[in-house]
Amino acid sequence: MSHDNEEQYGFDTLAVRAGHERTNEGEQGEAIFTTSSYVYNSAAQAAARFSGDEPGNIYSRFTNPTVRTFEKRLAALEGGERCVATASGMGAILTTCLGLLKAGDHIVSSRAIFGSTVVLFNNILTRFGVETTYVPLTDLSAWEAAIRPETKILFLETPSNPVTEIADVQALADLAHAHGCQLVVDNCFCTPALQKPLMLGADIVIHSATKYLDGQGRCIGGAIVGTEECVGGDIAGVVRTGGICMSPFNAWVFLKGLETLRIRMEAHSCNAQILAEWLAQQPAVAQVNYPGLTSHPQHALAARQQNGFGGVLSFEVKGGQKAAWRVIDNTRLISITANLGDTKSTITHPATTTHGRVDPERRAEAGISDGLVRVAVGLEEIMDIQADLERGLK
Repeated sequence: MSHDNEEQYGFDTLAVRAGHERTNEGEQGEAIFTTSSYVYNSAAQAAARFSGDEPGNIYSRFTNPTVRTFEKRLAALEGGERCVATASGMGAILTTCLGLLKAGDHIVSSRAIFGSTVVLFNNILTRFGVETTYVPLTDLSAWEAAIRPETKILFLETPSNPVTEIADVQALADLAHAHGCQLVVDNCFCTPALQKPLMLGADIVIHSATKYLDGQGRCIGGAIVGTEECVGGDIAGVVRTGGICMSPFNAWVFLKGLETLRIRMEAHSCNAQILAEWLAQQPAVAQVNYPGLTSHPQHALAARQQNGFGGVLSFEVKGGQKAAWRVIDNTRLISITANLGDTKSTITHPATTTHGRVDPERRAEAGISDGLVRVAVGLEEIMDIQADLERGLK
């Protein structure tokens, strides 16, 4: 596949072929380059590589052909110029912050973000003089009011974890740029198969490749996508020097996941839609959070900026934590685990798992009650998923 004219190809073609440069062996499948270092033809060539005068592989911490193929493919799918792969999704967020921020800088973040991201912002970045202000995801005036002269990043997830609120990416991008800030969007829940934040004005897209990009719960990894100037500069430099790098084997697994990404995301979304509508009819359920429901506050926005509504939903069980745990503990098919994006459906209690380290007041502000259950709907028969939840809901 010629990489000079990738823009002429459709999403599925890019998902299968983008970034792959065959070796002299003529392989059909992407090769896994399990090597830590590379051999040069001469001392002069080695010097040219290390100085940057000659492009090419230097050391697999920051130049590996398999990882590079994954980076090129994901960048093509997101519509970005450059992708940098990292060891994990949290590694991608940390790398972005280290590349863009310095002591005295400020982040404005949605309060509806992954619990580990909150801990990173509150407990680690504060040690280095970076402060974070949290605002409601959907309140544009609150975002604007929180911006200071030292604000450098607006950070959000959309849909949010776990109550699936939807941000107006274009409006927030306009706001960020009006104040000289960069908009960073975690696109983990939708993936580029359902949403392209860069096309909506975002500057950087973050991924936990561990989730839907893999799709089968096999490997840990992350990625950052944006322009060559932004991602290819200081952000790539953090990975090169700091070593927050993806392994070649994991990159190869993610490449295989990308090949079926759109098909899987459509199937996840279809199952989740049916399950959400069914849950909304159950007497033991007080509320269902899923953008595909017309009752969702941002349903129209989600329909406008996404190609589908995703595979993650949450629902409020009447009776608080005891009732929520009863639903979870009575499952026999769905996996009780905090991970998501798997072909296998997963279920968790956010208040005591993914957001257990977030203080109760902040959890309440984010809509994470003791009765909330999150389900990442997999690719099993939907009737079997329903039956598995019905046992506990009764």
